[in-house]
Amino acid sequence: MARGDKSGKSKLKEKPKPKAKAKTKLGRPPASSSAETRGRIIDVARRSFAELGYEATTNRSLATEAGITTGAIYHYFESKLDIFIAVENEVQRRVYLRFGAAERSADTFIGKLEAVLETAHELNREDATLAQFLGASRIDRMRVPELAAAHTEMSAQRVDFFDDMVAFGVSTGEIDPADQATVSAMIHTMTVGLTDAVSNNLVAHRNAIDGFKALLEGKLLHRPK
Repeated sequence: MARGDKSGKSKLKEKPKPKAKAKTKLGRPPASSSAETRGRIIDVARRSFAELGYEATTNRSLATEAGITTGAIYHYFESKLDIFIAVENEVQRRVYLRFGAAERSADTFIGKLEAVLETAHELNREDATLAQFLGASRIDRMRVPELAAAHTEMSAQRVDFFDDMVAFGVSTGEIDPADQATVSAMIHTMTVGLTDAVSNNLVAHRNAIDGFKALLEGKLLHRPK
């Protein structure tokens, strides 16, 4: 019998209570999944902006499609405008990473341009929403004031990329310096048409590229005898 125990029963030592776990903030995503979720939101938004346009796309619909709550989307983006800009930057990065590799694969102006056109078709076949987003975003920028005011490098990057290619053609003697501005304008118009007019139709996209390549090589049109 333990001394001082009036009940005659030995006292059992109490087990120490487990320490309470530190509370985490509700709704905050784990760091390991943050980048994955952000990328999923961008993918979902690209498809929605391409198919529905900026105004018809809502944060609620994007959150539902991405499998998160509407409130959770604000852990990644402050507004729909921020999502749009993130999508635009990501599309530009993907497209011009591939365009740059194609351009460097040839050592003539015609070779470079044809390689870029083939890459454009490959990209369209892999994921048509890339070109469709670029086409839809140009229309949305004319309609939505907040998009028109938002600064991105999209247009400048496309213009600089093809203008540099035309300047290379001048340096190789493939383009007369007097025709440099004319060739640049033609290429800018053609590339916009490929994204705006035929990006949703692979057959039409292929025909347009084949036609332009034949035109470059002097095989498409012939003067009547």
